[in-house]
Amino acid sequence: MKFIEMSGKTLLKLVNQEEMEALKLAGITEHSLVRVNLQGDVEVRQRACWGIIGGMLGDYEARIKKTTGLEWA
Repeated sequence: MKFIEMSGKTLLKLVNQEEMEALKLAGITEHSLVRVNLQGDVEVRQRACWGIIGGMLGDYEARIKKTTGLEWA
């Protein structure tokens, strides 16, 4: 599976208001390490694994690539 990894701070910059509220409720902070897969699922790094916390809506691929400058890896 391919992902784009980023900080919680970066993720919170590129999401819409609805997504931001859901991510903050899930515990995402500026210091979180997160990744998004090709389907738009957001995962957060936990102590021993990655935990799925939700999904992104809309044109998430373009938003992620524009904000991070990264490609799926």
